[in-house]
Amino acid sequence: MVSVRKSLLQLVFAGSFMKRWNDKHRSMQLVEVDKQAHKMMVAWMLFTLNSGGLDPAKRQALAGEIVEGGIFDYFYRLVITDIKPPVFYRMKTNPAHYEKLTAWVFEQLEPRVRSLGEPFWDRLRAYLSVPEADTPARRILSAAHLYASSWEYNLIKAENPWDEELLDIESSFRNGLSAFRDLAGVPDLADGMFAGKRSAIGRFARLLGQLRFQTRWSQTPRIPETSVLGHMFIVACYAYFFSLAVDACPARRHNNFFAGLFHDLPELLTRDIISPVKQSVRHIGDMIKEYEASELQGRVFAPLREGGCAVLADRLAYFLGMEVGSEFRESAVVNGAVRRLDSGSIEAYNRDECDPKDGHLLKVCDSLAAFIEAYTAMRNGITSDQLQRAIYRIRADYAGAVVAGKVHVGALLADFD
Repeated sequence: MVSVRKSLLQLVFAGSFMKRWNDKHRSMQLVEVDKQAHKMMVAWMLFTLNSGGLDPAKRQALAGEIVEGGIFDYFYRLVITDIKPPVFYRMKTNPAHYEKLTAWVFEQLEPRVRSLGEPFWDRLRAYLSVPEADTPARRILSAAHLYASSWEYNLIKAENPWDEELLDIESSFRNGLSAFRDLAGVPDLADGMFAGKRSAIGRFARLLGQLRFQTRWSQTPRIPETSVLGHMFIVACYAYFFSLAVDACPARRHNNFFAGLFHDLPELLTRDIISPVKQSVRHIGDMIKEYEASELQGRVFAPLREGGCAVLADRLAYFLGMEVGSEFRESAVVNGAVRRLDSGSIEAYNRDECDPKDGHLLKVCDSLAAFIEAYTAMRNGITSDQLQRAIYRIRADYAGAVVAGKVHVGALLADFD
């Protein structure tokens, strides 16, 4: 039986505390959850560009390996937080050392992760027990990791002119990405990062990284502060766990993860507009939606299509619910057309060939992520009316909520005393 527990939700959120490049001078804090979000966005781009020729079953299998591989890598990184990457990479080359380290990682993860069921736990152990593998999923994840880390490196490069490690670091990123140039999209990403060449893919990947500059709850002090980028990854993970709990088919699970990963993409264009503002004036929510749709079309979809990446634009539009009016509405593909589903009817389309995507489940995960942000800040001694109201409102809204008749959200929130 699969269940989602408080400790699992908090484990995913822990990446908001985990500092990156903390031995370098940097003008802004760089945290692990933001990097993981950027990495998985790029991984989705590479997956989409490199899987068009696969039959549906193989394509879903590859998507599952990428989604879960990214989550597994993140869990591992959360546990070994104090080990610098160069040291960790050396340990991976020594089988005995890596085996001992990984056994300890399993001990730390088991109490929090095993509630997701034995199949998930077995897949996690099998994946992490092998430090390197030349599989399509691992290669895509490795290329995405190198790109996201390179993006961060470029942020701090000019701030550390005296640092003797910088040239070696940049060389490792260049050489690392060059090993994946056979993957569609990687040459454009690498050339955009290091050679200043412009492409639709490179531009979009850079835009996505900028979501780390947007702080959530910007008028409310919190510890830790969270970015829109990191929040999107947290929601994606929660959506995947809930999908496992409601027995979603593979396509639905993967769609829910990627929909969570991109659900706040419009805030790249409009900034983070909090719910009280959207609800304070009649029809302002509809006005914001219209503006978001216009901006997405002009600054995201059109450049991708004009740059030969229509497949990326089309899938993004599906994840964002452009055809059905909202990312928080259920949808499926029926007879080749996207259909908006009535509330509670998605189970009738819970098959890969229907390409289903949840809406209510995603909204629950979005609210849970906001709840944990507010709850954690309060536990860390930061109090404000806005945080207290958010916690009260989310508890009240979801006191009796049940996702797909299986996940009792109110009971989950009750675990947070």
